[in-house]
Amino acid sequence: MLGLLLRVLPFWVREPLLIVVGAVFGARITYLAVHDQDRVAAVIGAVFLVFTAIRVRLVVRALRARRNPAPAASADGAPTDAVARAWAQAQLTAPAPAPAPAPAGAGLPPGPVTAGKEPNPWGQAVAAVGVFAAIAAALWLGPDVLPSDDDTSTSRAASCSDTEDEELPAVYRKTPRPVTGAELCEALNRPDLARLLGTPTEIATSASGTSNTAALTDGKVAQPEAEVRFDTYTVNLSATYNELSTAQYVNLLKIAGTEGEKHLRTLTVLGRPALLSSDPTMKIEISLGDEGSSGPVQQGPLARTLSVALDSKDRGGSYDITVWSESGALPDDGVLLGIAEEILPTIPLRSVR
Repeated sequence: MLGLLLRVLPFWVREPLLIVVGAVFGARITYLAVHDQDRVAAVIGAVFLVFTAIRVRLVVRALRARRNPAPAASADGAPTDAVARAWAQAQLTAPAPAPAPAPAGAGLPPGPVTAGKEPNPWGQAVAAVGVFAAIAAALWLGPDVLPSDDDTSTSRAASCSDTEDEELPAVYRKTPRPVTGAELCEALNRPDLARLLGTPTEIATSASGTSNTAALTDGKVAQPEAEVRFDTYTVNLSATYNELSTAQYVNLLKIAGTEGEKHLRTLTVLGRPALLSSDPTMKIEISLGDEGSSGPVQQGPLARTLSVALDSKDRGGSYDITVWSESGALPDDGVLLGIAEEILPTIPLRSVR
C-alpha cells in the first residue's frame, strides 16, 4: 500500500514527504541511540540520514534542471522541436474551422495564447511538508506526550517509605552531613532500575530507606541504606562513613585468605577505587503460629556487591550496591557497574567528603 501511494504521488509531493520522514526518523533514532548507547540503533539512524541526504540531492538537481532546461537534441546533435513541427503539420492538414461570431472587442489584435499553468513545484513541496509536519511532530514528541510502558510502570511502582519525619541519629548532624536513607532510596528507586537490571518489564514491589548507624560503633559511624525489591532481583544501596579505605579492606581480605571465596575483583568506577565481591545472604525463618517459634539462622542465596570509594582519593568509606535473588541467580558484573554509573552521580554531593 505504501509503495503504491508513493508511485501515485507527484514528484514534488513524494520527495519532500520522504525527506521529512527520513529526517525525523533518522534524527530521533540517532538521539535515542546516543542516549541509550545502542550501536544497532545508531546504524539504523545513520541509514535514515543517508537516505534523506540522497533525496535532498535529487530534489536539488530537479530544481536546477527546471531553472535551466536544455533543448532536446536529435541523433546528430542538432536541437529539434518535435512538438512545434507536429503542431504545424496538423495545421496544414486540418480543415478550416467554421467562422465563429466575433466576440466583444473584435478588431483588436488577439492576445498571446498561453498554455495551461503548470503546477508550482515550490507550492507542492510546501503543501506536502505542511501536511506531514504534524506527523513529524507526533513522532518526535510521542514518547513525551503519549503514555508508554515505562510511564505506566512508573506510576504503579512502589514509592519509598516516608522516613523524613523520623529523628535522625546524632551522627547525621555532623558537617558534612551524611546522606540519609530517604535520599538513598530516592536515588535507587529510579524508573529505569528494572531496565538496568535486565528485567525491563518488572515493577518494584517495595522500596524503603533507613538512616542507621554501623554495628559495634556506638552510633558514631553513619550507615544509611535503601532497598528496592522486584520479583526477580532485590537491590540494596548503602553508604558507610568510616575510616576504612577500599585498599585497606582488600588487604584485610587477602590476609584473612578469603579473596578466593568472595571472588574479589578490583577495578575503578567513576574515577574511584572499587571492589566486586560475593557473600551469602542470611536466611531467618520465623513462625507466625501460636508458639511464635523461629528456626536457626541459615545461609541464603549468594549476593554480589560492588563497593565504590566515597571519593577518588580513597580516604575512607564506601557506597555498596548489592544484588541478589531468591533463586540464587545473579546478573553479570556489568549490570552492577551500569547501576553504579547511573545512581552514584545522583546522590547528594554533601555526602562525599
